[in-house]
Amino acid sequence: MKLTVWRDDATLAHVIEAAGERHELRPRLYLAIDHDGDVGYGEVAVQPAPLNGDPSVDDVVDELVTRVLPRVVLTTRHEGEPPEPARAVRLAAPRPKSRFAVAPVEMALLDLSLRRGASSLRERWPSRFATPCLATVSLLDEAPWDFGEPVARMRVKTRPGPLSHVARSQLADVGVPVILDFNASATDVDDVVAQVDEVVALAHLVAIEQPFAPGNLDDHADLASRIGVAVSLDEGVRTTLDLEQIARRQAASMVCVKPARVGGVVSAHSLIERAHELGLTAYLGGFFESAFARGVHRVLAESVLDEPSDLALVARADFDGPEVCEVPDGLGFAPGAEVLARAHVVVTLG
Repeated sequence: MKLTVWRDDATLAHVIEAAGERHELRPRLYLAIDHDGDVGYGEVAVQPAPLNGDPSVDDVVDELVTRVLPRVVLTTRHEGEPPEPARAVRLAAPRPKSRFAVAPVEMALLDLSLRRGASSLRERWPSRFATPCLATVSLLDEAPWDFGEPVARMRVKTRPGPLSHVARSQLADVGVPVILDFNASATDVDDVVAQVDEVVALAHLVAIEQPFAPGNLDDHADLASRIGVAVSLDEGVRTTLDLEQIARRQAASMVCVKPARVGGVVSAHSLIERAHELGLTAYLGGFFESAFARGVHRVLAESVLDEPSDLALVARADFDGPEVCEVPDGLGFAPGAEVLARAHVVVTLG
């Protein structure tokens, strides 16, 4: 078995200002697992620095290289075969950086398993929905809202406080429903209610996403009881237990499930199904992944979701070559050769 990890720091073509960070660079980690000549690929996009419970790229690389990949090698040597994708979650420790580190491993094992069986992800997860796209823009700067392709919904970055004149104009002109994303920047329910009142007079507001810190279910439940739109949790959704507590406490009626945050696409599929069982509306989120991972995420979304999700291609300013190539089996996609050629090799094992 041979395992290779690459790091590619993508400069985004459209910078997005959020409450706690400025989205302009996104590290992406690619993984190849080569076993007996069959190769499976995985990807995870990671925060440059830790924020709201999500780890930094350095923490994820350390966890991946020193803990997760050695366990993959040991398991394969002991059992004679790579772990099944559904078992990848057992490689993770109960900490955020470990779930992020397992995500590309799970994807690569899934790809490898499907390729060795001459099967495809579309066969495993048949398409049931034409899942529309969700685009991300910001009210926190005066940049034009340029998202490049038709979208059914917009996630709008914000923070507590009165809206600027430009922000009000942008909302008044938007032609699709919006989710107002606070990125855990609020500390007072009244501040959020005040902005909700301001926005509903201007646009079709669908939900308020993660206004308070992850784990703060009390304020989310209070807010949910006071406003006429849905509350959605994002940074607070990592495990099945999180979903069950959200539903039990009536802290939200919507959840954003991000494969990187929950340990991979197989885990995300399971969490979305559990959310539906609990009566929660789910949509798929992302971390500005490449066209490779976004292609895999689309297969996932179209199998279980009709809610607009983070499936739009992420334009980058530093590279205009193909980020993905389509293949007949496995995930149906592989990282583009030019992407891997320009990326930095982090480690090779085996």
